[in-house]
Amino acid sequence: MTAVVVTLLVLVVLAAAVAAASVRILREYERAVVFRLGRLIGAKGPGVVLLVPLIDRMVRVSLRTHTLNIPAQDVITCDNVPARVDAVAYFRVVDPRSSVIEIENFRQATSLIAQTTLRAVLGKADLDALLSQREQLNEALQHIIDEQTEPWGIKVTVVEIRDVGIPTTMQRAMARQAEAERERRAKVIKADAEAQAAGRLAEAADVISRNPTTLQLRYLQTLSEIGIEQNSTVVFPLPMDLVKPLLGAVEQARGELEPGDRGAPLFAPREREHAT
Repeated sequence: MTAVVVTLLVLVVLAAAVAAASVRILREYERAVVFRLGRLIGAKGPGVVLLVPLIDRMVRVSLRTHTLNIPAQDVITCDNVPARVDAVAYFRVVDPRSSVIEIENFRQATSLIAQTTLRAVLGKADLDALLSQREQLNEALQHIIDEQTEPWGIKVTVVEIRDVGIPTTMQRAMARQAEAERERRAKVIKADAEAQAAGRLAEAADVISRNPTTLQLRYLQTLSEIGIEQNSTVVFPLPMDLVKPLLGAVEQARGELEPGDRGAPLFAPREREHAT
């Protein structure tokens, strides 16, 4: 009786072990690549997957997006500037069978391909493109890496350049260049403002030349503005239109004098009468 019980217990343990070896539960983001006696059967899952004990072998593959940190690479741009660039890549498995059959370790292989492509692509760009055209370079990197990993069932979705390190001397040169560019823009803006002001003054001169009365009004307005401020010295500007008639009269009076009296003053002071 005891032997029968022990035999039943052994059979139960063996059945439990066989059931545990033949039943696999896969999550929603997992797939099972099943091999039977070394030959590929296919990808199964998610849910419950039944395997033949000692005959079937399963490789579990995750379909979630993987994050790959590309180590910093020393790059020399096309304008001979050394730089140290690191990036990050996002990829996922779209074909579980190819990711197992075509490549031994798809994560390591994708990392090596990304490093090589990063050096090759950035080496063809100059420093200005590396600093200002990140989006175009990211798209080029993603396209090239995706083409190379497609036979492995890998889809590279995003490649982003995270940091670009350049020498300190180059940073100082770029700072001087940026300062010179800002000074150039300031001078251009100032020149444009002076040109616009000159144009407005020319328009005002045209208006005044057509109607001399406006000059008198402007003169009176200037006097009123001067009177508002508390100034110790007041300057009265005289328009040339008012001064010209006076100057003409003076010249005419000087012309009427005799040639020998041209040096005499126009208005001679009267001699003082001394009281006797």
